[in-house]
This record gives sequence, structure tokens and C-alpha cells, in this order.
Amino acid sequence: MTGPARLLLSARRTAGLTQRALARRARTSQSVIARIESGATSPSWKTLEHLLKRAGFDLQASFTMSARAHSHMLDDVARILSLTPEERLLELRNAARFFAAARRVDNGRVRS
Repeated sequence: MTGPARLLLSARRTAGLTQRALARRARTSQSVIARIESGATSPSWKTLEHLLKRAGFDLQASFTMSARAHSHMLDDVARILSLTPEERLLELRNAARFFAAARRVDNGRVRS
């Protein structure tokens, strides 16, 4: 069962509604509710929001960055934070020079 299916089924049951009663409130057919709840079809965000509202619930969304066990992107953070502002600027200058040189070497070649 998909997330939207579980969410709609739970909301409908919590509200004490049958599929037919929710369908009437939402001005749709009972078969639409059944297909969504069975996972046979996945509703759009707007449709799910409408159905949940008709069942007496508000749909709110948020997202957060999930924690990763290890990210190579964080390997150099401690070293960079220990640098002075001047040393950080030198790092940026060196990186800029590296990328400029890489562009010159790659100039004229087909990129994938």
C-alpha cells in the first residue's frame, strides 16, 4: 500500500466515514476512493489534499535533510574551519586556478 493510500484510508476511518460517504462529500465516486486506497492509482497532491480536507483533515508538508552515515562532502570541513580567513581565500584562489586550467585543457574537446 502506498503512502497516499495509507494516509487516505487512515483519515477516512478516523473520521468514521465509509468510502461512499467520503466520495459524496468530495463530489466524486466511491470507486475513485477505492482505487486510491487500494494503491491502484496515485492521486495528485491537489486531489489528496481535497479528499483529506473533505474527511476533516488538513494536509501539511515539510521536508528535512536526512542524516547520512558518511558523506565525502564533509571530510574537509574540520580542516577548512581551522583555516584563517586569509587561508580560506588562498584555497579559493587555488581552486579557481585549478578549474581555469582544467577548462583550458578541455577546450575544444567534446564533453559528455
